Amino acid sequence: MSEVRVIQINESVFAENDRTAELLRNRMTDQGTLFLNFMSSPGSGKTTTLVAIINRLKDRLNIGEMDVDIESSLDAQRVADLTGIRSLQIHNGGLCHIDADMTARALLEYDTKGLDLLILENIGNLVCPAEFDTGAHKNITILSVPEGDDKPLKYPLMYTVSDVVLINKMDALDYFDFDLDKAKERILALNPRAILFPISAKTGDGLEAVCDWILDEVTAVKSDT
Repeated sequence: MSEVRVIQINESVFAENDRTAELLRNRMTDQGTLFLNFMSSPGSGKTTTLVAIINRLKDRLNIGEMDVDIESSLDAQRVADLTGIRSLQIHNGGLCHIDADMTARALLEYDTKGLDLLILENIGNLVCPAEFDTGAHKNITILSVPEGDDKPLKYPLMYTVSDVVLINKMDALDYFDFDLDKAKERILALNPRAILFPISAKTGDGLEAVCDWILDEVTAVKSDT
């Protein structure tokens, strides 16, 4: 009879990433910088939303932004051109995510001291980015109306790990089969603590509430320094 070898693994494969993420998060807290990780599928309006938020806050906060893509620097250049803030492009070598170690290495090229707010625009993907803690204080996911209200059912982990969900493109609600109440119900069933903001990055509706939330979070981080 052939021998079967049994091994026991007690530590998560993500444990080292989680340790690095916690160190990075503590570093950001110690210097009084709120670190936000924005995630979404491609085409959700992530860059447009970030530009709108940054332009509303840049006179009150010192803001930096990092953008993750497989190729090109289009989004980082767009943020820099439309807001005037410093933006860093991160190429992640063709991977579908960025992890805490990649984030820490990128920050070696980006002096964050003196920043009130650092934004990471994660790669457009609803699967891999949800699996890796980047070291951010808060995770924010953007769900756009054209994507459908069933996305939380199809990609539950993304909505489970998100502290905030921005339901974007509300100006297009009349043109798509999207049930806002169902979307909210499905998100909150996965994550009862999630904060939901219906917004339109195009018209600006709902963005003031998002900005108020960010300002409160900046104050909270600075009070922990």
